[in-house]
Amino acid sequence: MRPTEWNPGRLLETSGYYWQTCTLHAGVKLDVFTVIGKKRMTAAEVSGEIGGDAQAVTRLLNALSALGLLEKKENAYANTRAALQFLCKNSPAYIGYMIMHHQHLVASWSRLDEAVRTGKSVRSSVVTDRDDETRESFLMGMFNLAMELAPRMVEKISMADRHHLLDLGGGPGTYAIHFCQKNPQLRATVFDLPTTEPFARKTIERFGLSDRIDFMKGNYLEDGIRGKYDAAWLSHVLHGEGPDDCRMIIQKAVSALEPGGMIIIHEFILDNSGDAPLFPALFSLNMLLATDRGQAYTETELTEMLREAGVGSIHRIAVQTPNESGIIAGTIP
Repeated sequence: MRPTEWNPGRLLETSGYYWQTCTLHAGVKLDVFTVIGKKRMTAAEVSGEIGGDAQAVTRLLNALSALGLLEKKENAYANTRAALQFLCKNSPAYIGYMIMHHQHLVASWSRLDEAVRTGKSVRSSVVTDRDDETRESFLMGMFNLAMELAPRMVEKISMADRHHLLDLGGGPGTYAIHFCQKNPQLRATVFDLPTTEPFARKTIERFGLSDRIDFMKGNYLEDGIRGKYDAAWLSHVLHGEGPDDCRMIIQKAVSALEPGGMIIIHEFILDNSGDAPLFPALFSLNMLLATDRGQAYTETELTEMLREAGVGSIHRIAVQTPNESGIIAGTIP
């Protein structure tokens, strides 16, 4: 949704909003919310637990209280209901990994002007080169996000007559898990980098689906896809690549499908004008910062890529998501 009116107040609020963002990031990175848990603690107690400076911790806790994430009473702090649910590591609804992934992107976003001038990425590392903490934040952040979105997706996409799903670039396998939970006859193969395998196997085992979901190591830019499938799911794979590599990835997925197979693309899809919705437009800038050719694509661009690969009956699947992502699907004749 586009802003209806800009004024100095709104401009300055937007300009300085990163203060709130960085306060949240610090609270999650220092694990303040998990430390407090269901207790009520003083700043001195919290600082002792996290090894922080007492006065500085007090300022952080006050700011988190001002944000409405903590409740302060008689110089002691407690988690709000939302913080207890979403920001404590022992909660099944914890989204801190995704927040930490965002924190790792801050440095590159501060150099957006440089990336725009040069047309080149300023974020040198990729997933395979990241340290363990950063890789965990990325992969488990994707898990956080997918756990929110997957239940909505599986209700919109019928797999009742499908038997073997290819989850290409599937990360921890969250979507494969939800599709298999919804469809008892379905088995799935998660195809992703070798560094992703430990996270995927752990997640699949956690849901008791190791007998129906396997993992195939590979790089979809370089390696072939073994086996035959009657459905292929490509979730947030294409935005990391340029148009030529996207065409090649789609063709590989299509080549792995049996006749009548279905391919489904889940992406941040831009309107054909390219300037809406807001989040896909911003995400395209994120890809400028991070990749050589990655970008968000319009519906027309994705549709043409599918047509070139021989896909027919191409259509949008209506789904409401909090990050304005969309789905395009088609079938192999």
